[in-house]
Amino acid sequence: MEKKQFKTESKRILDMMVNSIYTHRDIFLRELISNASDAIDKIYYKTLTDESLTFNKDNYYITIANDKEKRTLKISDTGIGMTQEELSDNLGVIAKSGSLAFKKENEIKDGYDIIGQFGVGFYSAFMVADTITVISKAFGSDVAYKWESDGAEGYTIEECEKDTVGTEIILKIKENTEDENYDEYLEEYGLKSIVKKYSDFIRYPIKMNISSSRLKEGSETEYEDFSEEKAVNSMVPIWRKNKSELTDEDYNNFYSEKHYGYDKPTKHIHISVDGTVSYNAILYIPEKMPYDFYTKEYEKGLELYSSGVLIMDKCADLLPDYFSFVKGIVDSEDLSLNISREVLQHDRQLKLIAKNIKTKIKGELDSLLKNEREKYEEFYKAFGRQLKYGIYSEFGSNKDVLQDLLMFYSSTEKKMVTLDEYVSRMPENQKYIYYAAGESIERIEKLPQIEMVSESGFEILYFTDDVDEFAIRMIMAYKEKEFKSVSSGDLGIEAEEKDDVAKADEKESVELFEQMKSVLSGKVKDVRASKRLKNYPVCLSNDGDLTIEMEKILSAMPNNENVKADKVLEININHDMFKALKESFEKDKAKFDLYTNILYSQALLIEGLPISDPVEFTNNICKIMI
Repeated sequence: MEKKQFKTESKRILDMMVNSIYTHRDIFLRELISNASDAIDKIYYKTLTDESLTFNKDNYYITIANDKEKRTLKISDTGIGMTQEELSDNLGVIAKSGSLAFKKENEIKDGYDIIGQFGVGFYSAFMVADTITVISKAFGSDVAYKWESDGAEGYTIEECEKDTVGTEIILKIKENTEDENYDEYLEEYGLKSIVKKYSDFIRYPIKMNISSSRLKEGSETEYEDFSEEKAVNSMVPIWRKNKSELTDEDYNNFYSEKHYGYDKPTKHIHISVDGTVSYNAILYIPEKMPYDFYTKEYEKGLELYSSGVLIMDKCADLLPDYFSFVKGIVDSEDLSLNISREVLQHDRQLKLIAKNIKTKIKGELDSLLKNEREKYEEFYKAFGRQLKYGIYSEFGSNKDVLQDLLMFYSSTEKKMVTLDEYVSRMPENQKYIYYAAGESIERIEKLPQIEMVSESGFEILYFTDDVDEFAIRMIMAYKEKEFKSVSSGDLGIEAEEKDDVAKADEKESVELFEQMKSVLSGKVKDVRASKRLKNYPVCLSNDGDLTIEMEKILSAMPNNENVKADKVLEININHDMFKALKESFEKDKAKFDLYTNILYSQALLIEGLPISDPVEFTNNICKIMI
């Protein structure tokens, strides 16, 4: 029997197919099952165009059989089969697709669901097999043929016996090595797992002999082992069912089956689109944040299927980063795949699907906020920070999508509010959206800086996440209202007209403040009389864009460049403390320096900033007690 050579630079190309294109060897089974499904599809198509033929779905299936002793794995189908010429053309020419040729010959449009179109997947079986044998009998033929190859050296074709139409592919599984274990492809459990992962939604039954045990007949205690041939795939995916057929429980069960999380989803989104690009999708907004969500190990992305065949576990291109918490699947017949089905081409269809998915998620969150506020607030506790990161990243280019989804704690409402709700309550004389940043609501409420804004009757948003101020800087303004930190030098609140005594006190204090600034040289940019303090003696404010809270966050980061805010020490000249400060300035320089340092340390503590020398601070406190 003559051995034929592959009709390409066989060794080089075959090596490339096996060792470079495919990165996960489990997918060989996916490829062979997809080819088998295509073979059955071709018979089904013939019955649509030939009235003399009928298609009884019960007669069409795929079978997987393993033989541990012989180290063989057989994948059989009841599909259209191949002639001698087709075996030579389709399997003798690497990268030639019989399915693609079938579509062209029969003028089948791209929307028709034949999966394999690049003719490479078959050769992925050489990743796990030393020898591949194909026995096939074509539809309408009386003769069967056997194709056999042990790799790049070539193949043989000879006539053989086969009773039924269809194809059998027999793999001689490789022996184990020190580095590789191939026994898993001979184990029932391992094979079933691969089928469930990659081919669960192939439309035809994938049958396997499943081992089990049962009570022996006539016995109440003794069991016997037996095996039965059962379909191991689901066949009809949930996303192809009508929404009216499905309940919340069905969606929640699917969420659990796919191991998307141990929680129950807050919301599900079922999408069915027919148009420029057709696809089905089921998306979930989780209730709780995954434990590894903010680690390098977390991978965003949706499961991507092409006609029910898993292409990618995590297709990151389908989700923007700010919606990376969303779980689910997308299945489309219209996607262009590369020859390995491992990497999706970044084509127009994929971008259209991603754009539509983003819009659907945003719409669902808008609806949740408007109609199910309590549920939305629970969602926001888990993932609000991610939305803020979405605004901060990419130079604020996503702010229009996300800003209406933001919520912050309100000083007047004592609950979470949206920016729209805040602005809707602003009095006419209020120029800015005021906010205060700190580690917690309790800490913020004790800040001296909020005093003047609160007493003016203006609402303050509390920023307690480290990303809050950075995100707001990207938004800059909401509905034409700029954001203003309560620690800013100019709050935009008109001060009451000072009386002559107050004006005189402020004027006389200029030299005092200059001396304080000298004592605190390098620590503060300026010392000045405060316009915002009424009951507190001292506070820090900032000049410039970098606030004190932002400095704290940046300082905690690795490889920080010691960035500092321009701090201003503000003194309440109407406080009793100021009298003692004034007296020391006039009579006792040492005491004046002591008071200045204590006041500065006090302002640092109020802000939650570290004191450079705690021992010196405690000694200073002791000095004023003596």
